[in-house]
Amino acid sequence: MRIDLNADLGESFGAWTLGDDEAMLGVVTSANVACGFHAGDPRTLQRTVAAAAEQGVVVGAQVSYRDLAGFGRRFVDADPADLEADVLYQLGALEAMCRVAGTRVAYLKPHGALYHAVGTHEPQAQAVLRALRRYDAQLPLLHQDGSLVSRLARAAGTPVVTEAFADRAYLSDGRLVPRGQPGAVLHDPVEVAGRMVRLVREGRVTSVEGTDVQVPAASICTHGDSPGAVEMARAVRAGLEGAGLEVAPFATSTSPGGR
Repeated sequence: MRIDLNADLGESFGAWTLGDDEAMLGVVTSANVACGFHAGDPRTLQRTVAAAAEQGVVVGAQVSYRDLAGFGRRFVDADPADLEADVLYQLGALEAMCRVAGTRVAYLKPHGALYHAVGTHEPQAQAVLRALRRYDAQLPLLHQDGSLVSRLARAAGTPVVTEAFADRAYLSDGRLVPRGQPGAVLHDPVEVAGRMVRLVREGRVTSVEGTDVQVPAASICTHGDSPGAVEMARAVRAGLEGAGLEVAPFATSTSPGGR
């Protein structure tokens, strides 16, 4: 059995440092790199992409609302045409950094509030998918199974890679517990590692209500900005490998089309 391990990286900005990207790149197999709209200045993106390429970590574009002040965690009622252009802009910015580092943007993952919005908001989901298809019709979308954007992507022939969240609690309907509620973020690396081993083997986790919930996933996300993020990621990877599971990227860093 095989599973990818991803993390949100490249989220520092200027003199402000968030997370330990270098250490995380030694653990994960895919890096969701910020594209400058919720975090990440040009030098941070350049440095993060170069380090990922050097360590053989696959790079994905973590696109967001234009919301630096809110770290992309506030819903923005963006016009779909503006959102489409913003996503294309972010893809292009990160692709330039990848190109000079000898790698490429291998998938797309929305960040924060945009991630949750496209799960239910059809105009914004369609806008993100239009940008993705115009950029590269075969570029995979990384998102939760059963979300609106995942269903629309599959219907249009866009590859979808499903993900689960290691350090987040789930509701019985499969949604994440909102960050503002108690218990939304998990902090015990041993507990989380055990949850992820079960998730890969059985496709389910225990919800906060105490019931089992099905969570199909080909990739597991560990948040790079959480306290103890590196320790958490290391524990998850060690737990998976200790259980005989292969940890490997779902995408490749080279483009079949030569882009």
